[in-house]
Amino acid sequence: MSILDYTAVELAVKIRSGECTAVEAMEAVFERIGEKEEEYHCYITADKSAALKRAGEVQKRIEAGELTGPLSGVPVAVKDNICTRGVLTSCGSRMLENFVPPYSATAVENLEKAGAVLIGKTNMDEFAMGSTTETSYYGITRNPVDPERVPGGSSGGSAAAVALSECFMALGSDTGGSVRQPASYCGVVGLKPTYGTISRYGLIAYASSLDQIGTLTKNVEDAAYLLEAVASYDEKDATSMPEAERRLTGALREDVKGMRIGIPKDYFGEGADADVKAAVLAAAGKLKEAGAAVEEFDLGMAEYAVPAYYTIATAEASSNLDRFDGIKYGYRAKDFTGLHNMYQKTRSEGFGAEVKRRIMLGSFVLSSGYYDACYLKALRAKALIKRAFDQAFEAYDLILGPVAPTTAPGLGESLADPLKMYLGDVYTIAVNLAGLPGISVPCGRDKKGLPIGLQLIGDCFAEKKLIRAAYTWERLAAAELGMCGAGKPAYIPKRTASITDAGPAAVNVSC
Repeated sequence: MSILDYTAVELAVKIRSGECTAVEAMEAVFERIGEKEEEYHCYITADKSAALKRAGEVQKRIEAGELTGPLSGVPVAVKDNICTRGVLTSCGSRMLENFVPPYSATAVENLEKAGAVLIGKTNMDEFAMGSTTETSYYGITRNPVDPERVPGGSSGGSAAAVALSECFMALGSDTGGSVRQPASYCGVVGLKPTYGTISRYGLIAYASSLDQIGTLTKNVEDAAYLLEAVASYDEKDATSMPEAERRLTGALREDVKGMRIGIPKDYFGEGADADVKAAVLAAAGKLKEAGAAVEEFDLGMAEYAVPAYYTIATAEASSNLDRFDGIKYGYRAKDFTGLHNMYQKTRSEGFGAEVKRRIMLGSFVLSSGYYDACYLKALRAKALIKRAFDQAFEAYDLILGPVAPTTAPGLGESLADPLKMYLGDVYTIAVNLAGLPGISVPCGRDKKGLPIGLQLIGDCFAEKKLIRAAYTWERLAAAELGMCGAGKPAYIPKRTASITDAGPAAVNVSC
């Protein structure tokens, strides 16, 4: 068995027992990067000599008994909008092509305390604005299952790196599904915790009220351990929640008996692909067989999620990106006449097309003539969406549905139709508007062999329930349906009319 075949938790056990070392694990990762990176382009920055040096230092601390945690020695990748001291943090943008932070994000510091070893920084949509990882100034990332398709975004580099074993686990950020959607497209596990569970200190802001660091891993067990390692209360982040549940690995048990799971009818209407519907409903049927009470219900407000999200997110983006003016740090235009022209040329040259589109939209909805009609109305819709979820969680422990309406689109398709790209976030953005936790776990493949993700949504600080249900599903898939690759189910469910049918559809197992 190759080192790269281990999960993060399995690797840490092997390192602690002396069967391999952190240096050997890092060497294996860079060997894989050498094989795959030219085609798939998961990383913006990956310094082999610096990573091996860090791995050697960690290995000495493990041997000295200073590091004994469940992730000690494990190579980890970090999305390029999360600050890392002394390592380029560009946000996938020309605007920050020379920005090397003097400090690390709290989440990165927590990773280092846990003994994980930084490989490098992963590719992303510029300033996290996109759903495909095609808007990066440094070039596109390709889907690890089909390189002619997108890996999702904006954390596509992190998701693809995990799927290709170019790392054992990774951090991403999720503003409207940017961890869960690429996890779905790439066939890995993506976990977005409750807003405020992981400190946002050191996360370069896109939309501050929606941004949340999340995890991308090979399986649910790794997700629980990684989230437990990076989550902490942080006085440096005013939105950090001291009451958040951060001890999560105890939820890793195969048991959903008595759990109440609701399936929103709104999520299976027009626009959802038939294979996606079938896979998600088949997974729900298996959870029902395992003892969960599963039923359909009307969530409501789903049609308002996309306009509310893009109004609020772009408004906050236009404000957050004001700071990039060519004066304090980052890119500055070379030829200009006067201060105002320098601002204009710097921002015109430094930002890509999608970022400019969202800045302009955000400035428009915040303008004096449209603030009440657009922005305030979106805030009211956000409150109603949260209320709809609150009412749902009075009846259900979890909500189950798809991550995305379709599997990964082809390269260039979404950029040619930005509105279609925005509508692709319809099942994920409401979770961020309400500040809820959500997880994407693989639940099958479509007729083209592309991964499909199952999304589980919990109430605030209900990560334990999420992990418990996701872990149970993953174990059911492993035991009954066969596995293909690193913790990824590979099967194509037949059509299932409704979860209220007598049982789940039969499945055809094929890798």
